[in-house]
Amino acid sequence: MNYRIRCAGKAVLVIVGIGVLGWAVMMLWNWVIPALFVDARTIDFMHALGLLVLSRILFGGFHGHGRWRERRHWRKWNAMTPEERERFQAAWPSRPTRHVED
Repeated sequence: MNYRIRCAGKAVLVIVGIGVLGWAVMMLWNWVIPALFVDARTIDFMHALGLLVLSRILFGGFHGHGRWRERRHWRKWNAMTPEERERFQAAWPSRPTRHVED
């Protein structure tokens, strides 16, 4: 039961977040673009959502999906004993390290 409530809460949060982002894009567009360009039109909410999707496709924004994986891997690493870490590192193929040059 608790799982269903959490899932429903997350779904509501996602829907509200999409709505707020769409509203923010619509307000910013209607405030800035018609003032800058003479023939620019104002947009409605659905066009603002379309702009959000287009920006996601073109620029790969909304970088929230990858960080949970990194935390999960660090939690696993921290839960390992030193012997398990050594075995893991020995089994891991050696990869060249990247050196950042100034």
